[in-house]
Amino acid sequence: MNADFNTARRETKQRSASEGRFATILQVLPALGGEGGVERGTVEVAQAIVEAGGRAIVASSGGPQVRELARVGAQHVMLPVASKNPLVVYKNIERLAELIQRERVDIVHARSRAPAWSAYYAARRTGRHFVTTFHGTYSRENWVKRRYNAVMTRGERVIAISAFIGGHIRQMYGVPADRIRIIPRGVDLERFAPRAVKAERVATLATAWRLVDGLPVVMLPARLTRWKGQTVFIDAIRKLARRDIQCLLVGSDQGRSEYRREIETLIDRHDLGPIVRIVDHCPDMPAAYMLTDIAISASTDPEAFGRVIAEAQAMGRPVIASDHGGARETIVEGETGWLVAPNDADALAAAIGRALNLSADARQRLSVRAARHARENFSKQVMCAKTLDVYNEVLQLKART
Repeated sequence: MNADFNTARRETKQRSASEGRFATILQVLPALGGEGGVERGTVEVAQAIVEAGGRAIVASSGGPQVRELARVGAQHVMLPVASKNPLVVYKNIERLAELIQRERVDIVHARSRAPAWSAYYAARRTGRHFVTTFHGTYSRENWVKRRYNAVMTRGERVIAISAFIGGHIRQMYGVPADRIRIIPRGVDLERFAPRAVKAERVATLATAWRLVDGLPVVMLPARLTRWKGQTVFIDAIRKLARRDIQCLLVGSDQGRSEYRREIETLIDRHDLGPIVRIVDHCPDMPAAYMLTDIAISASTDPEAFGRVIAEAQAMGRPVIASDHGGARETIVEGETGWLVAPNDADALAAAIGRALNLSADARQRLSVRAARHARENFSKQVMCAKTLDVYNEVLQLKART
């Protein structure tokens, strides 16, 4: 296990022993559905808290990941914290305050805006520490939105998931640098590791997706929403003008049926049906990366972090991403992948062509560098260790007051 993680564990145990009990951390988020970065990170940090000898509690409106919480020894409390109804938000202050007092919570960690408002006032009411994680840039088209978002800056420590987000909250919300802690999202390197993916899983997926042996696979994994750049990718493949490749759009439309039809129309209009296909949600992304020769992130708006890029590199896959946001921190240009101008189909096509033309030796060297880069900078263990460091730092603030 990572040395920093063990250090954080020892520090937590030492502090807890001096107080006569272990620390209790309450994480609050809207729901525990799906495999999103917020939900996954919540479970992973809960596990780290438990392994460090603390108590991990999560309040949410529920979802499939509740089972994972139970598996790692954390407690889940069902509350309607996904609601944005002002009356429900107000009522949740009382619910959370009761929970905090009953369970002797030391730190309240809010991970999303709507529940953060309730969590902030509940923490104030009970005199507990308050920490937030700022997961994105959030829309801020008017003062109401900015006010709504600003609750995420009220933590005694504000965790930003990239330096890009850290800069954003300093510039847009005036949060001083000494309250911000940069903690990139972590990749589960036991799950996203080539050695962990059995050949049968890869074969099953290849059959389901009707892939042809011997043809390179270019994959854009992202939910179907316009800013993820699926239309830019399709245009790039059209400009590339190669018929000896297979391109996959891996992600659910999540109800955006009109945008999905637009993508399908573009594919048909450019006669790309034999080359480009939508394969919807994939529950086995490690196997999907194993099938892939190039992973693409074509987001037209800046990614807060870019989990797909980190996962693909962990699997030793070349990556191409838009040159803005968190991608600039996750890719080493020319060493682990390439950055291209956002919303530029010509630049994306050229980069895909360059990646497809790599020699076997060059591809192998890039694969080794990419996996090492992900392992050293974006592991789940590092993320959890740094989060525990923040908790320890906040708890020490209490000792000085």
